[in-house]
Amino acid sequence: MRDQKQCTVVRTGEYEGIQGGTFGAGISAQSAGAERLCLHRLVMPAGTRGRPHLHEGHESAIFVQSGTVEVWHGEGLAEHVVLHAGDYIHIPADTPHMPVNSGTEDMVCVVARTDPNEQEGVRLLELPVWLESQLGPLLVGAG
Repeated sequence: MRDQKQCTVVRTGEYEGIQGGTFGAGISAQSAGAERLCLHRLVMPAGTRGRPHLHEGHESAIFVQSGTVEVWHGEGLAEHVVLHAGDYIHIPADTPHMPVNSGTEDMVCVVARTDPNEQEGVRLLELPVWLESQLGPLLVGAG
């Protein structure tokens, strides 16, 4: 008879991501023994931005539950898209990106990654000077 794995229920906790934002700790290697995925809830307060980063070797999928978020992405963060409640975005592995909530309400989203570890594959990047001057006084990583 083969070993049968059991389902795991996780009652969410919180942690501050090194890339910015407050994450509701959901399913990960640390919380549930996940082997190939990580699923969390992210709250990004109005007037804040994350840090430029990428996930080494892992892709991400994000569903915006409420609010609005700008995502700067690609080489040099030169690409820009605005997401609204109900939108999804796929971020390929190793793709630089940075979320920005320049709106007046908190943005809440659900983030799934193929990296089961909550923060291991996160690599912080430098913010391009041209973008820093464009973003103005947004707080970094508040949460």
